[in-house]
Amino acid sequence: MTKITAAEVNKLRKATGAGMMDCKKALVEAQGDFDKAIDVLRKKGQKVAAKRADRDSSEGAAIAKINSNNTLGVSIVLGCETDFVGKNENFLALANQFAEIALNASSKETFLEADFEGMTVAEKLIEQTGVIGEKLDIKAFEKIEAPYVGAYVHINKIAALVGLSSNVDNVEVLAKDLAMQIASMGATSLSYKDFDSAFVSSETEARIAVIEKDNIELARLGKPLKNVPKYISMAQLTPEVIKEAKSNIKAELKAEGKPEQIWDKILPGKIDRFISDNTTLDKEQCLLDQDFIKDENCTVEKYISSYGSVEVTNFKRVALG
Repeated sequence: MTKITAAEVNKLRKATGAGMMDCKKALVEAQGDFDKAIDVLRKKGQKVAAKRADRDSSEGAAIAKINSNNTLGVSIVLGCETDFVGKNENFLALANQFAEIALNASSKETFLEADFEGMTVAEKLIEQTGVIGEKLDIKAFEKIEAPYVGAYVHINKIAALVGLSSNVDNVEVLAKDLAMQIASMGATSLSYKDFDSAFVSSETEARIAVIEKDNIELARLGKPLKNVPKYISMAQLTPEVIKEAKSNIKAELKAEGKPEQIWDKILPGKIDRFISDNTTLDKEQCLLDQDFIKDENCTVEKYISSYGSVEVTNFKRVALG
């Protein structure tokens, strides 16, 4: 029987992250051959991965990395099965190593084929599945390039990237604030202008149906009913719609006995409220149209404009689950 030293076991452990006993067994099986021992551990990982292929890897770590000159960013989610593993220091270190490699990959496919200390990233995932005993996989891969790229990671659960059109003064503050906004509020589009008309129409019908159903129950309980909006996006508020809204507001003011000479002072606030009540979809899904998380009286678009000539060119968000 080949004698295996503690130094050899430790060397294999550092190279693979496997436990001491697993490393010793692999070296014994490989008769002391280091490279063959790595293959033994890799085959063990393949067996474990095959057994756990149908498991749900809904836990893990969301990581974001930016290159040295802030022009390129990548965000990934390394998935595992349990929160216990997801918070493990070695697991987080592995996720960060993967993210560094991902910076130089053009896609998820090329990332999985990239070199990781003599094996591919895909092979490393299988190896570590055997080491950890849980299914590991890359759940998300997003990458953006821009004149300036910023990032924000929320307790390794959500990672956001944002690309800006120019490197203005205090751009790092702007980028971090926007990335936090994206992570926190989960925008899916930049502006309501990006919405497809069919999507807006379908979403309007769905939301009205939900509110009307809720109102049936509220009425049964004798509680105040929810307002049923006619519109949910600025994309629907055409000049004709706004004109009609102003006419209706004036009629209300007249019915309330408000002097006509003060209508012009009241009208702007009423119109702002009308727009706010009828753009709920925009505030949920459109970054520029959302209320800024640090100042709810200011939209994200208005906050960006305070930095001068700069625009959001792109953004991405990845999260566990």
